[in-house]
Amino acid sequence: MSRIAAENFSPARGTLGIFSHMELGDISSSADTSASPTLGELLKRVGDARKEATGDGNETPVHQVVDLTDATLEPRPLPFVLSFSNLTYSVKVRRKMNFPAIFSRERNRLGAATTASPEAGESLFTTTKTLLNDISGEARDGEIMAVLGASGSGKSTLIDALANRIAKGSLKGTVTLNGEVLESRLLKVISAYVMQDDLLFPMLTVEETLMFSAEFRLPRTLSRSKKKMRVQALIDQLGLRNAAKTIIGDEGHRGVSGGERRRVSIGIDIIHDPIILFLDEPTSGLDSTSAFMVVKVLQRIAQSGSIVIMSVHQPSYRILGLLDHLIFLSRGQTVYSGSPTSLPLFFAEFGHPIPDGENRTEFALDHIRELEGSPGGSKSLVEFNKSWQSMKQSNNPGRSSETDTEPHGLSLKEAISASISRGKLVSGATNTATSQSSMVPRFANPLWIEMAVLAKRSVTNTRRTPELFGIRLGAVMVTGFILATVFWQLDNSPKGAQERLGFFAFAMSTTYYSCADALPVFLQQRYIFIRETAYNAYRRSSYVLSHALVSLPPLVFLSVAFACTTFWAVGLDGGVSGFLFYLLTIFASFWAGNSFVTFLSGVVPHVMLGYTIVVAILAYFLLFSGFFINRNRIPSYWLWFHYISLVKYPFEAVLQNEFSDPNKCFVKGVQIFDNSPLGAVPTALKLKLLDNMSDTLGVKITASTCLTTGTDVLQQQGITDLSKWNCLWITVAWGFFFRILFYFCLMLGSKNKRR
Repeated sequence: MSRIAAENFSPARGTLGIFSHMELGDISSSADTSASPTLGELLKRVGDARKEATGDGNETPVHQVVDLTDATLEPRPLPFVLSFSNLTYSVKVRRKMNFPAIFSRERNRLGAATTASPEAGESLFTTTKTLLNDISGEARDGEIMAVLGASGSGKSTLIDALANRIAKGSLKGTVTLNGEVLESRLLKVISAYVMQDDLLFPMLTVEETLMFSAEFRLPRTLSRSKKKMRVQALIDQLGLRNAAKTIIGDEGHRGVSGGERRRVSIGIDIIHDPIILFLDEPTSGLDSTSAFMVVKVLQRIAQSGSIVIMSVHQPSYRILGLLDHLIFLSRGQTVYSGSPTSLPLFFAEFGHPIPDGENRTEFALDHIRELEGSPGGSKSLVEFNKSWQSMKQSNNPGRSSETDTEPHGLSLKEAISASISRGKLVSGATNTATSQSSMVPRFANPLWIEMAVLAKRSVTNTRRTPELFGIRLGAVMVTGFILATVFWQLDNSPKGAQERLGFFAFAMSTTYYSCADALPVFLQQRYIFIRETAYNAYRRSSYVLSHALVSLPPLVFLSVAFACTTFWAVGLDGGVSGFLFYLLTIFASFWAGNSFVTFLSGVVPHVMLGYTIVVAILAYFLLFSGFFINRNRIPSYWLWFHYISLVKYPFEAVLQNEFSDPNKCFVKGVQIFDNSPLGAVPTALKLKLLDNMSDTLGVKITASTCLTTGTDVLQQQGITDLSKWNCLWITVAWGFFFRILFYFCLMLGSKNKRR
């Protein structure tokens, strides 16, 4: 049995994992009756995860210590070892423009150089900054490896490098698990990454948040009752029982505490019980008690058979007692790598012993900062660490012997298969695969299940904030009411025809402007989406499709409200069939506008910038729609904008719906003079003018002669190319087109990797 396995079984460790090897089904029915019971079975039998007598949900669960002296017990699987060697990562940064320095460099280049030549890849305007410089080490399951250092030392960069969050080609060095290079696809499934920020939906409860994560990460072969069992066990492990029914909360809604939020953030990423867990400063922003509880949870996760790697800024004395391995970084270089207990000996041999009673990590960090501010920097400590590590390795060769690529003959595939058989990786992994890539599925669920879960989560969030839709519906109703009262019962006179044109232009543009509220929806969820898709919780296509489906019911309500408010009040033509087509056109406009704004939300990074772009582009669409200037009057170099205008097609559709009747007259007899200076002339004189026009034209024109029909109005507006149904289908097609563009934006813009 390995050293780590022995430590996990020792009462000195204090706690044991609660659900690491827990079978989600009936253990007795699923396990081989001839096999010895596993540790998870024993823990379940003795009733682990009992609360302390006080029942305080804020305390982490207390576990029973199990006597494992029975020789028939099957030993714990051999440990996973994540090894990394010679990790180097550099980026190019802009130089600060300093003209004296530029001239000095030019003189040095022309004359005898007094400064070192620039490094490869540097130029006059850029310089190379090394964030990681030849870092090596290893992390084992059952242990917490903590990366420490001052701000800018490279802690988060190292975590990203180990988690494959740096683009290929940018990172030099190797990262292996049990001596084998990990494929990116496999790493996504067997690992989890907890970001520094708590990216959660504020209106979901703790239990709902974890349940939705279970729906995404656990396969559909597991029943809903077993997923609930998993969530309940996780709630107990995280010490969140008292907060299970409390919403996460935000600035406007009171919710759980900061420490509880952090534990929920960890919980949603470990729902599938990963083998490797990466955390970027999980204790930042927390008080000492909350931070200790978070690391206590991480200790139990490690003891369940996981590798836990975290960055931490400055751990307290209590937290230091929970850590197994430390790596101190200084400007991208390793200045110490070893156990916390060896830290005093290290600095004592370096010539700076740690005073009694002083926090070891605080002393180490303070001393590293002092060295960084000195002329030689921390180079002396880096070199001493290398020699100290070499001496320690030569004195303790047993440690290095455990890092063989296949300990006791176990390959990576066999080690993962052994973990799967004991309950790890409940995301649907199989132990019958022939290769790394086929060992685990890329996604735990099919597309339609992902869509259903995403839609349910979105509806739940919307239902918790009904005031948002109520305000939007109220705004549409108020706009419709104002239009109805301003354009009340338009007649069929020339002025009435012109007012109809103005009503339709304003109504169609209003539908698009009212869709601007869709802009912050994705912007607020962008980083949640990136976090969830980075480790294959669901497909991007599932998100796009569910986002579109969930947006349709509110658009139907808005369309019906606006159409019913304006159609009969304004006195539009067409009867029931005309109303239905008008309603469909309004709905198509809302759909196209919502899709357009959603696409922009995937492009722009900020809400205010997005609103500015939306208002500007919609104004251009209205300008080139054909209302202010006919198509044949638009300059040829702007004609392309007329055809991509989203307002053009619904505007032409409702105009044809209103003026397509050739028997409906809008200008009769003397009404021909209404829109001219002759409109103020007495009627008798107008009739005499009509008689003179009749004699001149040879056509009898009386006071009742129809001079302009609805068809004539359409021709005057240049609406002759497309039918109203074609205009409707094009508007709908615009909506699908922008949804497709939104999908490509997510494909290209949500790659959460450093360059």
